[in-house]
Amino acid sequence: MTTSSRTLGTWFSTFEQVAFRLETLDDYSRSGGVDAFHAFLAGEEQPESYRTADWVGTVAEAARAGKRMYRVHVLSRPLTDYLRFELAWGYHRNMAAGEEFFILDTTERENPIPQAPDFWLFDDETVAAMNYDGNGTYLGADFPDRTRLDEFRAYRDTAMAHSVPFAEWWAQYGA
Repeated sequence: MTTSSRTLGTWFSTFEQVAFRLETLDDYSRSGGVDAFHAFLAGEEQPESYRTADWVGTVAEAARAGKRMYRVHVLSRPLTDYLRFELAWGYHRNMAAGEEFFILDTTERENPIPQAPDFWLFDDETVAAMNYDGNGTYLGADFPDRTRLDEFRAYRDTAMAHSVPFAEWWAQYGA
C-alpha cells in the first residue's frame, strides 16, 4: 500500500470525471449516520441532519459539474437491518442528489468477486481501499500502489456486469 498526498475526502472534490464505489459489507452502522439508523429502526422520520448531510452536498456538487458518482453493493437477502436502512433512506436520498446505485444480489448465485474489498476508484486511476473492523466501524483508507489498478478495475467491471440498477432491484425486493 502507498499513501496519497491527498486524503480520501479531498478526492471527492478533486476527481475529474468518475468516482466508483464497491460496497461489500452488510453493516456500516458504526461509520456514520448512527442517529438516523436508530431513527429508522424506531420507525421515526429521517432526521434533518441526515437529509442534509455534507455527503448529499458533495454528490450534488459533483453531479452539477457533470461528474459521475456510482456504486455497486454486493448483498444477499434477507437484508440486515442496516441494509434495509441504507437502501431505503441512504440510497434514495443520494439518488436525489445525483448518485447512481447498482445491486449485485448473491442470494441465488455465487459472488463473482468474493475476495473484493470495499474501495473507491477515482477517474480509473486512483484507488482508496476502505478499511472496516468486524463491527462496521470505518478505520480509514489505504491507497494501493498503481500496479494494482487492473485488479480494482476488474472488480468494478465484474461487479457492474453482474449487477442491476438499484431502482429495478428495489421494485422487486425493496421493503
